[in-house]
Amino acid sequence: MNAPTDTYTAPPREARRARIAVSTLFFVNGFTYTNAVPWLPVIKNSLGLTNAELGLAIAAMPFGAILTGMLAGPLIHWFGSGRTAVGTSLLSLGALPFIALAQNWWMLAGALFVLGSADAWTDSAQNSHGLRVQRRYRRSIINTFHAVWSLAAVCGGLLGAAMAGAGVPILWHLGGVTVLLVAVNLTVSRMLLPGPENSEREDGVNGHDGSRSRVPAKGFVLLLMLGALLMTAGGIEDSAASWGAVYMTGELGAPLFLAAMPFVACQAMMTVGRLIGDRVTDRFGAATVGHACGLLAAGGLAFALLLPHPATTIIGFGVMGLGVSTLFPLTLAAAGNVPGVRTGDGVTVVGWLGRAGFLAFPPLVGFLADSVTLGSALWAIAGAGVAAFLLASALRPRT
Repeated sequence: MNAPTDTYTAPPREARRARIAVSTLFFVNGFTYTNAVPWLPVIKNSLGLTNAELGLAIAAMPFGAILTGMLAGPLIHWFGSGRTAVGTSLLSLGALPFIALAQNWWMLAGALFVLGSADAWTDSAQNSHGLRVQRRYRRSIINTFHAVWSLAAVCGGLLGAAMAGAGVPILWHLGGVTVLLVAVNLTVSRMLLPGPENSEREDGVNGHDGSRSRVPAKGFVLLLMLGALLMTAGGIEDSAASWGAVYMTGELGAPLFLAAMPFVACQAMMTVGRLIGDRVTDRFGAATVGHACGLLAAGGLAFALLLPHPATTIIGFGVMGLGVSTLFPLTLAAAGNVPGVRTGDGVTVVGWLGRAGFLAFPPLVGFLADSVTLGSALWAIAGAGVAAFLLASALRPRT
């Protein structure tokens, strides 16, 4: 739930089993593609790709997610969030070995396109099912799912780096990961919640007959606000990965071993924020937490830009990571509870807009940096934090 709570009631056993299953699905999702990331330089060399060609192949992932992501809502409506999450996760895993098997640019881009599309569907479905579980818990647990995803992403990247560094054949590595995760997926699929989608909701939204599929005017406006909030969160979250190292080396003259530290600090503090986010949300409410997180994100980056030094930059990006940590899960939770809108539809629409933020902000900052400086351009990300603060009122629960 998104409102402060003072009492705690132990959830039913079925809900506890489903929470483990959803957490596992989030782990599988975060662990899948990150195993392939450390192999990208090897793939680039083996296929003889230029930097631009590799970048275009990687861009096939978000392109697939944007092009096909809106299909997640109908899939959830037809098959239920649990079955959709498991099925589309299996599709993602099926695409993973084809990254290793790619013989040319087209095969690589095709595999990444499929993986990106399936990832968008899985993301919407597992968040929708996580909200079903959260309603049975009657308290916030959505942040914990996203913390598991963050931890899985780090673990996947570390395993991929270890396998690449040890000289293990890429197909053995990615094929082995696929087999293991397929078995995990099929095992936990039996632990997900049965019954009709949205059956835990108390606002009359039906998950199967479509009688409440038309979005009311207020719900439409709220979805747009939440979509804009998620776009700002996506831009803030991406900035550490896209520009942290470039800013450190290009404008601050930091040595290479420090270049990745803004990203590391951001990810580490984002994980911490998600681990404590549910308790804070239950105590103060989602809207209050969202306002505070927007200010933290804006203030953290402003601190880094106003005091340009490697140490202050690392600290600033860490504070920014803490700020952005709960914005994604809390926004998706609010999207799944918009009155008159099915959970899967709300999460899908807002999630789709959020992915647009990941696509829009990097080129925006890049164009601004070419016109002025990267340090000046990054103020756009601080501005996104201010926008998140202003939009966080959309997180307030509606009935």
